[in-house]
Order: sequence, then structure tokens, then C-alpha cells
Amino acid sequence: MKTFFIGLVVAVTIIVLSSCGQNPSPAGLGTVVGVIDGDTVAVALGDTTESVRLLGIDTPETVHPDRPPECFGKEASARLALLLPPGTAVLLHRDVEPRDRYGRLLAYLERLNDGLNINLVLVEQGFAASLHIDPNDGMRRDLEAAESRARADQRGLWAVCGGNHVPLEGFG
Repeated sequence: MKTFFIGLVVAVTIIVLSSCGQNPSPAGLGTVVGVIDGDTVAVALGDTTESVRLLGIDTPETVHPDRPPECFGKEASARLALLLPPGTAVLLHRDVEPRDRYGRLLAYLERLNDGLNINLVLVEQGFAASLHIDPNDGMRRDLEAAESRARADQRGLWAVCGGNHVPLEGFG
């Protein structure tokens, strides 16, 4: 009975969130496998594991093949790992483009147990900057407003590094 109830709650949540009109594509249910860096996670979706790039945000680099590690990159990755430990159930909300040029699935992530919008909270707390790439703009205004507040309050990378994508040298 408990399993049926949980399944029913998940189904209703997906239907409600998919029909709210905030994102053009339907939501999907997944389970976090692990954090790759501050704005990318591995998520199990059924029988497959996908690399999911969080839409609308950008964190300092830690594993970029062409760039050195950046100020606050380790902190951003650690924060995402704290928010989404392995086994965490998430809803993936898609926007217009399904994948980026690296083949990663693009999504806004919501923690299923409490509805926390991961993309938004990373920006609000100063672990990420907003990043708009057309045509994906389902949360553009909310993310830009969150960044403006984080900058004004000197939270996270804005206080420590003075901005996003600052080389790590001198901050270690």
C-alpha cells in the first residue's frame, strides 16, 4: 500500500509540474548517481545513466579539459554534492533544447522529497552565476534575479572571487 501511495504521489507531481507551463517539455523522474562538477550530475533514468547539465546556470570550472581550475569551483561541486547525494530522487524539467553540444541532457532539477529547485538555490547562495543560452529561457528571469541578489549580498563566489570564472591562482 505504501509503495502504491508513493507511486501515486510521484505520478500526480509529474502531471502537475508538467502542466504548469513553466517548461515546454515534460518532467522526468530520475535518481542521482553522482556529481560530476558544480553544474553537471549523473542521473539514472530507467535503465540508463545520463550526464545532466543544469540549465540556466554556470559554476566555476573544476574538470574542464581546456581550462585550469577556477576560484570557488571545488566549493560549488561540494555544495551540489551536499544538495544531491547519490540516491536522491529528482524531477528533470526540460526546456526547448534536449541536449548540449557535448551530448549532455539539459534540465532544471528539482529534489523530489522537498521540491527544492537545485538550479535556483545554487545561484541564490552564490555557488553559480546565471547563464542564458537561447532558446532555453524557462527560468531566465528567476535565475537572473537570484544572481543579482547574490551579487548585492556578496554571497559565495561573488565575495570570495569577485565573480565567476576567475583563475584559481592566488585563491588556493
